[in-house]
Order: sequence, then structure tokens, then C-alpha cells
Amino acid sequence: MNSDEIREAFLRFFERKEHLIIPSSSLVPRGDPTLLLTTAGMVQIKPYFLGLAMPPSPRLASCQKCFRTTDVDSVGDPKHLTFFEMLGNFSVGDYFKKEAIAWAWEFVAEHLNINTERLWVTIYLDDDESFSYWREIGFPESRIVRLGEKDNFWGPAGDSGPCGPCSEIHYDFGKEAGCGKPDCRPGCDCSRFSEIWNLVFTQYNQDLDGKRTSLPKPNIDTGMGLERTTAVMQGVASVYDTDLFIPLRDKICDLTGMKYGNDKTADHAIRIIAEHSRGITFLIADGVLPSNEGRGYVLRRVLRRACFFGEKLGAEGPFLNEIAQTVIAKMGHVYPELVKNQNLIQEVVEIEEEKFTSTLDTGINLVEKAVDEAVKQGRNYIAGEEVFKFWDTYGFHPELTAEIAQERGLVVDLEGFEAEMEKQRDRARAGHKFASDKGIGEDKALVKYIPEITDFVGYDKLKINSRVSYILDQESGRSIKSASKGRKVAVVLEETPFYGEMGGQVGDTGKITAASSQIDITNTAWSPYGSLDEGAIVHLGQVVKGTISVGDSVDAEVDVGRRLDIARNHTATHLLQAALRQVLGSHVCQRGSLVHPEGFRFDFSHLTAISKQQLDDIQHIVNERIRQNLPVKSKFVPYKQTIEDGAIALFEEKYGEMVRVLEIGKPPVSAELCGGTHVNSTGEIGLLVITSESSIGTGLRRIEAVTGRGAEDFLQKRLGALEAAAEEIRSSPAEVADKVKALLAELASERKRSASLERELSRNTVEILLDKTEQVSGITVLAARVPPSSMPALREMGDLLRDRLKSAVIVLGTVHDGKPNFVAVVTPDLVDGGLHAGDIVKQVAAVTGGSGGGKATMAQAGGKNKNKLDEALRTVKQLVQKA
Repeated sequence: MNSDEIREAFLRFFERKEHLIIPSSSLVPRGDPTLLLTTAGMVQIKPYFLGLAMPPSPRLASCQKCFRTTDVDSVGDPKHLTFFEMLGNFSVGDYFKKEAIAWAWEFVAEHLNINTERLWVTIYLDDDESFSYWREIGFPESRIVRLGEKDNFWGPAGDSGPCGPCSEIHYDFGKEAGCGKPDCRPGCDCSRFSEIWNLVFTQYNQDLDGKRTSLPKPNIDTGMGLERTTAVMQGVASVYDTDLFIPLRDKICDLTGMKYGNDKTADHAIRIIAEHSRGITFLIADGVLPSNEGRGYVLRRVLRRACFFGEKLGAEGPFLNEIAQTVIAKMGHVYPELVKNQNLIQEVVEIEEEKFTSTLDTGINLVEKAVDEAVKQGRNYIAGEEVFKFWDTYGFHPELTAEIAQERGLVVDLEGFEAEMEKQRDRARAGHKFASDKGIGEDKALVKYIPEITDFVGYDKLKINSRVSYILDQESGRSIKSASKGRKVAVVLEETPFYGEMGGQVGDTGKITAASSQIDITNTAWSPYGSLDEGAIVHLGQVVKGTISVGDSVDAEVDVGRRLDIARNHTATHLLQAALRQVLGSHVCQRGSLVHPEGFRFDFSHLTAISKQQLDDIQHIVNERIRQNLPVKSKFVPYKQTIEDGAIALFEEKYGEMVRVLEIGKPPVSAELCGGTHVNSTGEIGLLVITSESSIGTGLRRIEAVTGRGAEDFLQKRLGALEAAAEEIRSSPAEVADKVKALLAELASERKRSASLERELSRNTVEILLDKTEQVSGITVLAARVPPSSMPALREMGDLLRDRLKSAVIVLGTVHDGKPNFVAVVTPDLVDGGLHAGDIVKQVAAVTGGSGGGKATMAQAGGKNKNKLDEALRTVKQLVQKA
């Protein structure tokens, strides 16, 4: 059977057992943005196991694409992979051990027809129930192995949660494939046994103290590795000898001129490239782009590792894209996202590979030199500082440095490397002023640990009556009971309509007033306290009238106009992200934002520059949705539910159990987790104008835009500038572009004519200068002032004089744009005698307060004082004589 037939047989088998076949989820987990990648079939089933969502059926089955980073360094051996397909059947409170074991045995024995004499089973030490079910179906006791928690118990994901024992099916490749020990059996570290199916019996809940209690409804979670099972079915010991990898192996050999099976080292490199190519292709298809953190780092690491081993095989130039196309051809019929994103895959691989291969040779040479130096000094390691330099300067991952070092028996100082990385992060944080120009800046430290909780009511109200619960003196940082006129304070109210800076949105401004006192609020900050959902909203400002005290009843009033400007911009960021994903692809994800009254900036993942047409399309889509006046609604729902519903969350952002979801339109054109303030309908935004689009790093782009009053101001200024330009060139605004083109063409023609006249003048000047040479110690010297000329014309005169005089020292000076300029020429025969044009012109220019330099035969300089030009030229004879 080939891999397609095995995959199909598994799914159809469980379909007949009344399982609903569900498609593979993305390698980027939808259910948990803090989870790096999908590592098992159970990831998309987990919400059902935890009771957070209702499954479409209590019996489910899938073929899930998975990626595990833990096995990167083991890739290339017969079994370990980063990317793999996991066949799985799941029971959500339905059947349990008896059926799971019976069906697993039925499938491998009767449908795959694997030689049952070669199958072994492992169970947890005291799992007598599983033992009895295996014996019940006739499996021999002699091939049932009891193992401990390390091998046969799946703990909770974290410190507590569902867990349970497991039972694994292993295939025996025979004694000749093992270690030769008489007691060799599953659990041995040798390559004799290969685990092909793991049946996990989730029957306990473990608390923080480690105590386990039975779940009211236990679950089944199984995983059968397609690659390993295919190897068994095709009678080979290595997954790389199966139909899943042979086309990739062959393509690599075609591209490198190697032959698989002739050299162990080359074979190992071929296997690594083949394996990594699959992971690279699938990661990009699921929207992961190369970067230096998170999922992007994983992609960049495996891509560059594949490049590195390609270099070792002698691959000339970029080659990974051709292998990626082979992956698509092999697996696109099963995973249509590969075909759909074929162009994106090609673009990302080509750009990243070209970027890395341009520095690869340099990086390898530097690492090898570092290894030689370490050996010379008697060290068995490469210092962390060096490893960091290779990464920071040449993009050479520490894992690649370790690969090279390991070949010579050395290790790398990863602790030292991490220390250097942390220093770099500290430098980045210190220089990171992303929000300080509009946000709380240094105030963040001031408000960090305020032990108060404020109720925020500002989604619906912009003016309320409240009570002062806390006052902090800004200068001393101390809690005070009251503050009088002139004092800068941080005030906390029991409830407030003021939004505290958070999530990229700046804080509100406004005023807090009492009967005879007033504080002008210049900023508002958020100070978390106790949980993600609770904290103090801190109003920063100055008492401008009377005295304010803790316990006072006050009116809190937000600056309405400013708040509405912020709301327009914030809702526009949501519309922008939806338009970006529509035009550029679903790989686009927000990576940062700053929303303030004057406009906003939005950072997102995308590898290449956005074309003018794409930018126009994006802006048009946003404005079309503004004109549609779509409703903007928010609701509070459980976090897990909203992710399952498809709302967008920020990766690595921390969320509480209940989250606010903002939906635009019905059905929504945008649904995002967001705690910010927004308009009630998109028509309130008025208009969006994109003012700039740029790169801010590899795989990161930034768009800046304005809306509402900001867009109106922007367009008025642009139109004003256009009208002023039209008036200046005596044209109408509509004809400015054509008139400017005509003027530029005319200017270019005049410049060409001017250059021609200047060259003619230079030739005439040369004829005059030939009669002004002098002899100094037998050397022909010409030091002369010439009519105002550009530096190119001055150099041309020097060239003409050198050709005519054959042997001479020539220094020409002129005043151009009010500044003295010099050119010095020394013929080659005099250079051999010790004269140097750069030295001469530097000393000449110094007289006029300038400097310069250049080659021995020609150099140039500029000065400051044009009145000293003649004096400077008179020093030339002395300098020649002295030299």
C-alpha cells in the first residue's frame, strides 16, 4: 500500500465505525495563540475534552498535519521528523479502552494485514484493564510490556488537568536491527522497535498537588504516525525509503548531482533537506513567515538548516524552491492549501534562501576559523559572544554553529549566547519608543503597582459622577490623601469613563471636577492588579483649581472630540487588517499598532513590498466598507468559544477567561478580540487615507493612515500643495504632472547643453594653462585658479592637462557655489618618486579650512574660506620642493 491508500483506509475504517471525519486543522493553532504550533491531532479536539465546546460528533477521526520542534536535531535518522501526518480517532465521552484497543487491532491486523508476529504492545505499569482487553482479543502475553510514567502515561498539559495511561503498538524490525541484548524489547533505545500507534486513555484529572481523580466521562485520543506506518507497510526500516520521501530524495539528487546510497554523510544531508522541505512548504502554506521569533524563527531555522546542508552537498545557488514544488506535486491533492498558496510558498522560499546563501560561505568560514582558534587554545567550546556575532551579523543560527562545531568534537556556549541575546533585547527595549510620543512613556513605571481596582464604563458613557479612591504624587511617587493647585498627581476613581492606554490605543484626556476643584487630565494609564481582567485606571494630570481629596465626589469628563478621533482610527485598523488579508492573503497577522487622535500605524506580517495597485485596492476596500455604514458591535464571550468561532487574536497576547469581541458587519467582515473604544458604525469614520507603507524588518511591514478629521486635514494640505505647485508652474492642478514632466525634460536638455559648454570651456582653459607651468627641482608644476567650474569639469581639466604635460604635478582651484574646490593630479612617474596627490590636496585645502584626499594619481578636496584660495595654491611649489 502507498501512503495515500493507508491514509484513506484509516479514515474510511473509522467512518464505518460511526466517526465523523474532520479535516486537518492548520499548523498555526486556532484554539490557543500561546501554543506555538500544532503538535498532535488532539490539539483541535482539546476544547471538546475540556468541555469548552460541543463536538460535532462524540466520535471523530482525522489525518492531522503536525510539526514538532523537539526533534529537529534528530532529523536524518530513520524515524524522527519535524513535520508529519498523524492519523487519529477520538472519543469525547463515548467509547473507551475496550473499543479503542479492539478497533486498533482490527485495523492493523485485518485491514493493513501487518504480520502480527512482529507486533508488540506496551501498557502502563498497573493498567490491568488494558492488559485484559489485549488478552481478550488474543494478543500474546509474552509480547505485552509494562512500562512506567516516562513511556506510557500522558500527563496533563501544564501542572494540572486531564491525563491518563496509554497503550502503544510497536513494530519489530527483527533482532538484526537492534542492539543484540537478550532482553531487547519496546522501551529499548535501539532502532529495532518502531512505535506506530499510541492509544491514550484520558481517564483522570490531576490537581496541583498531583492527586488524580477519575473523570466522569473518560475520553480516547489516539495517534498513528503515517510515515512510520508507511515504512512498515512498504517493508523498509526508514521513513525516507517510502513513497512519501523518495520523490524528494530523487529531486535533491538531480539538483546536486549526488546519488543516494553511496555515501553515509551525503545520505544524511539528503534526508535532512527532504524532511525540512516538507515542513517549510506546509508552514508557509499555513501563513507562517520567516522572522526571528516564534513560529517565524522555527521556519527560518529549518529553511536555513536545509540551505546549509545543500551547500555541503555542492548545491549551486538557490534550490529549495524546486524541492518545495515537488512537495506540492506530491501532497497538494490531499492538502489543497499547498496548491492555493503555491505562489506565496515560491516567493517566500526564494527570498529567504537568496538572502541566506549570500552570507552562507562567509558564515561557514567564520565558524570554522572560530573552531580552529578554540582547538588551538585548547578549548572544547565556542564562546557565546562569538555564536551571537555569527547570528546577529550573518544570520547564522546557533544550531548551525553547533552543527559545524560538533563535527570537530566541540560544543557551543548556549548560555553565553542567550546572555548576549538578552543584552540585545534590553538595548531594543531601551530604544523602543513605539508609544512614548503619544502614550504614557515614563508614567508606566509610576503607575505599575497601584493596589486599586477601577470599573471602566467608558464604552457607553463619556461623563459620569464618581469618587476618588486613591491619589499618588507624581514627583515623589507616594500615596497622598489630598492635592492642591499646581500639584501633578495620578488619580484613581471607583469607576471612570476614561480609557487607560492599552492594546496600542493611547489613553484619554479630559478633566475631573468637584465643587471647587479641577484636575486637567493629560493622559490615562492602565495598571493591572490581581488578574488580567482587573486593575486600576490611573488619571495623570495637574490640579488647576482648589484641592482634591480621597473620598471626594467628582465628575469625570472625557475630551469627546479627541475620543471620537481615536475611535475612528481604531475601528479603521480592524477594517484595514481585514482588507490586508483579503488582498495579500490569510498569512497577514497584526504585529503591533499605535492608535492616537491624529492617525494610526499598523504593523503586520508580510514578506515583500506592497505594490501601488495592491495599496489602492486595500484603501478602496476599507472605504467601501466605510460607505456601507456597517454596524460595529461588541460582546463579551468565553475566550475559547470566540477563537473557535474564528475571531482573530494576537499571538502571545495574554487573555482572561472572558474576552470582548468586536464584530463589524453582519455577517461580520471583521471579528477581533479587542478591548479598545470604537465607533458605532463604520460610516462615522468618514474616510481613510493611507499615507505611507514601508518595511520595518524582515517579514514586517508598516502602514500609516489617517481617518475622519485627520484625513480631511491631510487632503486639504495635499490639495493646497498641489494648487501652489500648479500656480508656480502656471498650470491647472489637473495638468501639473504633464507640465512637470515637460519641465524636467527641458531641464535635462539644458543640463546636457550646459555640460557641453563647460567641457568646451575646460578645453580652452587648458590651452591657456599650458603656458603657466613652472619648474621646481626639475619637476613641472602647475598650480592655477580657473573660472568657476563643477567638480566633474575640474577633474576633466586635470585629465586633459596630465595627457598634454606627460610628467607633472597639477593643482587646480576654483570657487563653486561660494566654496573653494581643488583637484590635484600627479603623473605615475612622479608617484614612483614619492609624490602623492592625496597628500598634496589635503594640505592645500587646509589653508582654506577644508580637507580632502584620494588616490596617489588624482585627489580632490573642498574648503570653507574662498578668500584664501590663491594663498592655498601658492603653497603647492613649497610642498613639491619639500617632497
